[in-house]
Amino acid sequence: MADDTDALRVLLLDAFGRIRELVESTTDGLSPEVATYRPDPDANTVAWLVWHLTRVQDSHLSELAGRPQVWTEQGFADRFELPFSRGATGYGQSPEEVGAVTVPAAELRAYHAAVDAVTTDFLRDVTAADLGRIVDEDWDPPVTMSARLVSVLGDCLQHLGQAAYLRGLAEGD
Repeated sequence: MADDTDALRVLLLDAFGRIRELVESTTDGLSPEVATYRPDPDANTVAWLVWHLTRVQDSHLSELAGRPQVWTEQGFADRFELPFSRGATGYGQSPEEVGAVTVPAAELRAYHAAVDAVTTDFLRDVTAADLGRIVDEDWDPPVTMSARLVSVLGDCLQHLGQAAYLRGLAEGD
């Protein structure tokens, strides 16, 4: 069983590490104009997508790890100065709220790096028993930790693809 746990741990660390790498490449050299580009007034922006995927990872992993969110614990909520609830993660936000995320790329990258560090620390100690633990009984079937982690991975990767596409549109690539 230890070998299985080690393999699962390596897989999860690799997957979340790829998200970190994609956030870095998506935000590297990202200008404010491109970060806030919208092909339509109701569209998301690169800045909002990176903020949102990081908030989702932060909120879900902090819940799984039983620890405070990096967003508040490390002062990113204060640094970002967004005009909505400190608990907001982006779900159900209006186009106006999406447009309010005008944070510099370096801050987006710093927030994600801090969330990634906490995620990595948590995943280094995760066990097979942890992965099978029910973390949300409001669904049928109930959600296990492994299902929640896969959900976060899928959400992050989907939003990173959207962000990369938007960046390409804005830069004319």
